[in-house]
Amino acid sequence: FLAPEIPVIDQAYSKLSNSITVEWAAVPGATSYLLTAQDGESLIENTVINSPGTVTGLKAATLYKITIRSINSGGRSLPSPSKKAKTVLAAPVLSVSSPSYDSIVVRWEAVNMAVGFSVSIMRSDGLGSMMKENTTQTSLVFTSLDPGTLYTIKAHAWNVNGIPGDDFTYNQITSPHAPSDIQVAFDSGALRATVSWMPTEGTLNYSVTASCEASNLNCSTSSTSCTLASLHCGSEYSVYVVANNGAGSSKPTDAVSLRTVPCAPGSITIKEDSPGDLSVSWSNVDLGDYYVVFVKSDDGLEVHCNTSHTQCQFQSDCGFTYFISVFAYNKAGQSPLGDVFNYTTAPCCPSDFYPVFVSSNTVEIVWSPVRGAEMYETKAVDGIGIVLCNDTATICILSALHCNTQYNITVYSFNEIRGSNTSCSSKYVATAPCSPEIKNISKDDLSIISVHWQANNDEAMYTVTARGETGLWHCTNSGNSCSITDLPCGSVFSISAVASTTAGQSLPSSSVPLETAPCCPTNMTVTQVMQSIINISWSVGAGAQTYVTTLESPKGQIKCHTLQNHCLLGCITCATNYTVSLQVISESGLTSDCTYQDYSSSACCPSGVKLYRLGNNGIRIHWRASARSIKYSTDLYGSKGNFTCTPISGLSYCDVTEIPCGDVYTVVVSPVPERGSKLTFCPKKIYSVTCSGSSVGM
Repeated sequence: FLAPEIPVIDQAYSKLSNSITVEWAAVPGATSYLLTAQDGESLIENTVINSPGTVTGLKAATLYKITIRSINSGGRSLPSPSKKAKTVLAAPVLSVSSPSYDSIVVRWEAVNMAVGFSVSIMRSDGLGSMMKENTTQTSLVFTSLDPGTLYTIKAHAWNVNGIPGDDFTYNQITSPHAPSDIQVAFDSGALRATVSWMPTEGTLNYSVTASCEASNLNCSTSSTSCTLASLHCGSEYSVYVVANNGAGSSKPTDAVSLRTVPCAPGSITIKEDSPGDLSVSWSNVDLGDYYVVFVKSDDGLEVHCNTSHTQCQFQSDCGFTYFISVFAYNKAGQSPLGDVFNYTTAPCCPSDFYPVFVSSNTVEIVWSPVRGAEMYETKAVDGIGIVLCNDTATICILSALHCNTQYNITVYSFNEIRGSNTSCSSKYVATAPCSPEIKNISKDDLSIISVHWQANNDEAMYTVTARGETGLWHCTNSGNSCSITDLPCGSVFSISAVASTTAGQSLPSSSVPLETAPCCPTNMTVTQVMQSIINISWSVGAGAQTYVTTLESPKGQIKCHTLQNHCLLGCITCATNYTVSLQVISESGLTSDCTYQDYSSSACCPSGVKLYRLGNNGIRIHWRASARSIKYSTDLYGSKGNFTCTPISGLSYCDVTEIPCGDVYTVVVSPVPERGSKLTFCPKKIYSVTCSGSSVGM
């Protein structure tokens, strides 16, 4: 195969700054063509298939010598005759911005060999008309544009021949318009605000700024609302919204004022000016229009105070814990919850305390529990000393007190938080009187004693008690002595005294033993055993150990000292009047002299008793009387019968008729006593009465 023929260039021209297009007539047998562009410094070749063909990779605004060769399997042809062609100007490199929502600024660097520039702008969506400007400057400003709208910008340079260079195309959106209808909704509880607005064209997102002296808060969103969190209480914010897109930001909207809720009041002071008057004060806060103080007691009851000042007064009760919170308010709402303070008032005072037991040295006080008290202190003051009692119980026993003393007693309540309530009232309580001291006991009579004591109490009544086995005996007096009567004889007593006042009763004094004289026997019996012997017996006398019996007459005295309650006395003279006395002696030596009715011994037995026969069946008994006025009784005792005769007083004989003979009789002639039984101790005579003769044998 032979190389193809040399092609002939019809024309060479440039439409792009980096290429030249070549047109030629086709060469038979050629399968491709080699285009060459040479500017003296460089050589650039491109292989093409047919006409037209383009050499690329060239420099803008540069004059090139263009040649072409045809190619087939036989080889390459020689270069064609050259043609000169110059590349067009390079496109200006645009820098585009939208400084406002209705304008776009286009800037570029100078282009080599350019003498002027042509710039056009048109909405990218094809709406509206195109604007075109020619300039020799390197910047242009397009105004009266639509906000937030995408524009297509084209620019090219031209040379001195008016040949345009490459186009540069740039899409630029205008800045958005500022949002309208700004609304701010404040959430006072969460200290946040939701800002909303009407959407604006061409906006990618929105920026919301809330500014105050202390800080700025921001939020961004692509929607039409945004929440500003963590706002500060007590602050006034200026809120504005900016719309953003690729071109920049809109102007800020007109600021909307946002006043947050006031901060919680501080420097809270709680005090009781006086019991029951609770004062709460605090410092003023910014943006606070008024204040509300809530006071809740621990029983659930709540009260409040609404004021524009910085102090509130409340009525308080003793023994309560109050939980106190202060809120500030304005049109935005309530301040956040600040510190909750608790204040415990002094515990209530026990007012119903009273003594349930009072003695000479002890007072037992009880009271009802009071609210708020954890402990109680009882104080007793007598002007000399103080007695204290501390306990958690509602009872106190004050010991080691002075008797017969007036004490000023106060029961104070106490708790750990508030301490003691010192406003509690007192009561006067007197201790029981002091125990009296028995100084002397005198016996005024057998059954009467006088007790003397030392009176050592004010306005006291004293009671003396004699305590014996058979009972109690008392006497009462406000002085220093009294007498107890009707004490039984023969008893042992324990004598004690107590003092009584309106405050109570003292302890008994030390007991003093007392023994009464033994009792006289209530009964005494005198029995004449023989003419010269009598037996005296008596009932037992209480308290008696021994007895001394005395019979006394002008003729003398007879005594008997015995442990028994009977005694035999001899040497009794018949027909004699005796004074009978009995001395009763106790174990301790106390005596009682007892007197009884006088005793007269029986008349003397007659002497010279003889019997004389009176006829067949009678006898006369004759005797010598001891006194003329004595009356005698004659008794005859025999196997055939007993016979008695009693002559009138003054006679010294007695006749017994119809007495059986032939028997032995015992004959007793005895004086007849005025009272009592017949005497049996006179001598007995035995006589035999025969039935023949007149003899009466002895």
